[in-house]
Amino acid sequence: MTSGQPASTLNRPGRVRGRLGGVSATGWGTVLGFAAYGLWGFFPLYFDALKPAGAWEILAHRILWTLAFCAIVLVVTRDFRWLGPIFRNGRLLGGITLAALLIATNWVVYVAAVTSGHTSDAALGYFLNPLVTVALGVVVLGERLRFLQWTAVAIGVAAGLFLAIAGGRVPVVALTLAASFALYGLIKKKLGATLPALHGLTIETVVLAPVAAVTLVVLAQQGVLEFGRHGPLHTWLLVGSGVATALPLLCFAAAARRIPLVTIGLIQFITPIMQLLCAVLFLGEHMPTERWIGFGIVWVALVLLTVDSLLSLRGSRAEERDIPVDDCPR
Repeated sequence: MTSGQPASTLNRPGRVRGRLGGVSATGWGTVLGFAAYGLWGFFPLYFDALKPAGAWEILAHRILWTLAFCAIVLVVTRDFRWLGPIFRNGRLLGGITLAALLIATNWVVYVAAVTSGHTSDAALGYFLNPLVTVALGVVVLGERLRFLQWTAVAIGVAAGLFLAIAGGRVPVVALTLAASFALYGLIKKKLGATLPALHGLTIETVVLAPVAAVTLVVLAQQGVLEFGRHGPLHTWLLVGSGVATALPLLCFAAAARRIPLVTIGLIQFITPIMQLLCAVLFLGEHMPTERWIGFGIVWVALVLLTVDSLLSLRGSRAEERDIPVDDCPR
């Protein structure tokens, strides 16, 4: 969940069963899940290496080269039949366009945070994302929360207030990342989340491609386009942003078909933890004591959400076996 992570695995296809190369489907799913969230966790180091390119240039390259990568995969697999129905469905295309604008907002804010030395703010945003998603479920979808979920949301709000007061400023970057990604997930849920990861990413980048192309033209006219100015490695890193965007998403999609949603929920916290470690250990960002306390409060809320998810899964499995939850071994 990052800077391009899917916000939800709801309505995903049934889990894959069987074995491949002697490893169970669940085993492969776990490996792919760790690969996806691990790659997202290293994004701060990748985007920091793209400096002195600015956030808008990086965003534009990321969109265009992701589209190029998706197009190559579709050509190789001859997978085009799904395009026609989407472009003939105005409601679906409108929803995808809105989702694309939200994920583009998320991407540019994330890259701007990393390249300006505020990676820890970005990490906080992705820690807060599950809490914002739960809150949206109540406000927009009318979902009813269990006690632990209400407690987690309340603690999350308290963490935000503490960070704002202790830091002397509202954590705008973190809140923008959390809100944009949660809204992105909400729209995908409203649309039914029926598109496979590659198809969804292709259409979203198709929608954003004209804006990305215009952005590069404007930057070139202003003389601030950095592409090709800093050696072949920098140039190829910008080109590689397409693969860097698509690869973890495809790993995630494959993992989500093989392992339970709760497992995905637990693995997802690898990303903001790695982002925070990258900020402190490799990018030289300073974390004052009050920020560590604020992060700690958020982690308490996330622990409660995790416990609630595990209890809910346990209850669902008991119901499937027609065993009362209270009679389950403890």
